[in-house]
Amino acid sequence: MRARTMVSVAVSACVALVACGCGPEKSKEDTGAKPSQPSASTRAEEPSATPSASARTEQPSAEPTGDQPAPRTKEGAIQRYEQYLHALGREDIDTVCEVAGPGAKKAQDQGIGPCTATYVAVFQMISPAQKKALQTATVDPQRIAVRTPSKIEMPVESVRASVTFSESELGSCTLEYLKNDWYITD
Repeated sequence: MRARTMVSVAVSACVALVACGCGPEKSKEDTGAKPSQPSASTRAEEPSATPSASARTEQPSAEPTGDQPAPRTKEGAIQRYEQYLHALGREDIDTVCEVAGPGAKKAQDQGIGPCTATYVAVFQMISPAQKKALQTATVDPQRIAVRTPSKIEMPVESVRASVTFSESELGSCTLEYLKNDWYITD
């Protein structure tokens, strides 16, 4: 049953990734994560089309800002999952694979393939309307299940978006607090 759950999560993650095209949001996050650049020169470069292309070569800002760990709270898990959903809608493979890394690694070990290849396929399965909905999706805190202080279940029913997602389209996820942040593990 655990293998079936992982396959379901991998497929759901792929579907979610296909639904999102997260270029613009990532660019904003990455620009803010460059403290060494003067803000005036950063702003001057933003209007051109090249910053979003160069932003994809950098690490996603899905990691905690600075040296501070992400909050080990229900709200911290929700924020991280929403970051994943938005990235899925924007097709931001770097952020998706960052957040879903541990779960994607389990799926890869079971023969599903590497995260980047799996989610590229998922991106193709998500309709444009679903991608757009994922970009602004939120999570209903009343519908999640806190299993332990380090493990939270995000059922598909907790996702609030302009379209409804089924278990087969998006799936439910388990987030665990590892290495000072929340990650999808199942």
